[in-house]
Amino acid sequence: MAVSEAGIYWLQTDPAEGFNTLWHLSDQGPVRLGPEGLSIRSRVNGYGGGALAASGHGVFVVGDDQQIRFITLGAGACTRLTDDPDAAFGGLVADTTRKRVLAVREADGQQQLVAISPDGELRVLHCGLDFYSAPAVSADGGEVAWTSWQLPDMPWVSSLLWTASLDEDGSLYQCRSWPTPAEASVQQPLFDGNRLWVLSDHAGWWQPWSLNTTVDEGQWHSCESPDLDHANAPWQLGESHHCPLGKGAWARVRYCNGTGELWLVPSLGDEGMRIARDFSDFRYLRASGGYFYCIARSATRLDTVLEIDPKTGQERIMAGGEEPMPGLRVSLPLDIEVPAFNHGEQPIHGFLYTPRLATSELPPLILVAHGGPTSAAYPVFNPQVQYWCQRGFAVAEVNYRGSSGFGRAFRLALEGRWGEVDVEDMEQAADHLASFGLVDGQRVFVQGRSSGGYTALMAMIRSQKFAAGASMFGVTDPLRLRAITHRFESGYLDWLLGPPDTYPERWRERTPLYHADRIAAPMIFFQGGQDKVVVPEQTRAMIDAMKAAGRAPELHWFEQEGHGFRHQANQAGMLEWMFSFYRKHSRKANERAENLS
Repeated sequence: MAVSEAGIYWLQTDPAEGFNTLWHLSDQGPVRLGPEGLSIRSRVNGYGGGALAASGHGVFVVGDDQQIRFITLGAGACTRLTDDPDAAFGGLVADTTRKRVLAVREADGQQQLVAISPDGELRVLHCGLDFYSAPAVSADGGEVAWTSWQLPDMPWVSSLLWTASLDEDGSLYQCRSWPTPAEASVQQPLFDGNRLWVLSDHAGWWQPWSLNTTVDEGQWHSCESPDLDHANAPWQLGESHHCPLGKGAWARVRYCNGTGELWLVPSLGDEGMRIARDFSDFRYLRASGGYFYCIARSATRLDTVLEIDPKTGQERIMAGGEEPMPGLRVSLPLDIEVPAFNHGEQPIHGFLYTPRLATSELPPLILVAHGGPTSAAYPVFNPQVQYWCQRGFAVAEVNYRGSSGFGRAFRLALEGRWGEVDVEDMEQAADHLASFGLVDGQRVFVQGRSSGGYTALMAMIRSQKFAAGASMFGVTDPLRLRAITHRFESGYLDWLLGPPDTYPERWRERTPLYHADRIAAPMIFFQGGQDKVVVPEQTRAMIDAMKAAGRAPELHWFEQEGHGFRHQANQAGMLEWMFSFYRKHSRKANERAENLS
């Protein structure tokens, strides 16, 4: 989402084609902007973000070809500003003082902070750091701030805040970094007037801090916020979970046990007021014209563009927010808290969705491991979860150790222990739900996508309690993935498992490919033929290894899909095949239980 005095802009995904299209809120309601066939998506760092930025008379966007265009509001004319075929752009921010756009440019294994003028001239503002975040520009155009991080770190492990001044022609001077009081991940810098704010977790949580840059080493000032994460892991550029509203007031997101809460904070140190309680996640907070806007998500609505009056806290739906399943009751998320695997540690949280199909028996359970793995499950509408609930399954999404939204210590607990603590927590969740008589402990299935597929596979290897498992483009050979993974994640696997030269036995122990013979229960696999993240060979090799061990894995191949299936027909087909698979093995699990009784 982006806002300016010219209006509000956002992206919508066409589910049939997987295109991201640009929309604008006009006096007549939402209207689509830009030429037919233009899909908007940044691919910087592989995950993109910041693909649009609004100015006073239009919007800058990154097309699927990774080039920047400018779309005027009135005529809707689309002008290509860059012709840089070997580069990708993202993290767009309008520099309204100079009528240009700032961006992160990625090319030849390097990144730069750049500015592009309306006539397409590209100027490098800063280079030499491994990675750059989306920048922030002060209202008077005199200051700029950004965060950076260096290999092998990920941005949620360790990053630095940078500032610089801008001269009249827009060049940077007095560039410097600002160390935090303790090691930290910093993100989302922004200016309130000329006061610089950033979210830093040096005190244990991603909390808002202001920085006084007039002192040599800088003075960090807390705003006395609660001990909760005020953002999630920065996989994408351009995220915004806090927003100044003028006269010291703020809108801020807090994550409490996995649920996003939106708070209005009138002044520094004020407790504030929680608003928009019908929604459970909030992104892209932006202020304009006396209101602020965001993309809000809910368990009972489709994604929503919200306008909120900061004086009253009243919200108004501007676009989206439709009822997702007309005529059907949605299964609502129930908070679950699972005792820690090791006594005294932080408990595990997640969300349980109960089946809408009433029967006299306990329902089978599908345990879902989210991807990332440094990510999280949120209590928002997910059509795939609802698909299962409408067919008699319970679904539990688990925020295992390593998930974001639960503080720095919890997030970093996965260091060197991927395939161990996440699996322990998934097992613990299944046992916990069965012990309370909420699900049938004999019919528990485990599934996941990408890194979640790895967790599902390791769960199938380490435990005999799962009736079957499903891997959707899951990692099967971390060492081979390490050799070909993209630059952004090139140090991630070493952090998750430890350097392979130092811990060769650990890598072998936690490579599903080497333990295919230990998977005794049935497995189903789904893979895209164009996947550049978890390449198809990962799934092919696992299928071959399981067959060599005398197993009979089920494989469904989607030649034109990449990492994450974007075409609606393929998403539906995957669910139908999985339903048939789970239904068959749910019956078999029942038969086994009856034979044992």
